[in-house]
Amino acid sequence: MSDNLVELQLDEAGLSGDLPRPGGPEDEIQDVPFRPVVFRDDDLPTALSRSAEWLRAAQEWLGEPLDVIAIHLDYDDRAGAAYYEVKLLCNEEDLAGAPVARRKAEGS
Repeated sequence: MSDNLVELQLDEAGLSGDLPRPGGPEDEIQDVPFRPVVFRDDDLPTALSRSAEWLRAAQEWLGEPLDVIAIHLDYDDRAGAAYYEVKLLCNEEDLAGAPVARRKAEGS
């Protein structure tokens, strides 16, 4: 691993100041708080099953549907290292339990 650090010049949204911005009046780079939840296995149906089980349990805990913006599938098919990776891109506030805390606060 290299000890050379690269300093990035980022704006308040965490974007490079040099990044070209969309030009249209309705265009934007959104600041969406989503985090990947990863399920890795050497068997795709097993990884998908575990992700579905977790999603059901998380939604039951949350008390409402979990906000999942995307599902990403990746794989490595090299000999001896085969695996599948299922990523659910989930809303950070849901993962933090914000809806649960909001309901508790409203119920108090």
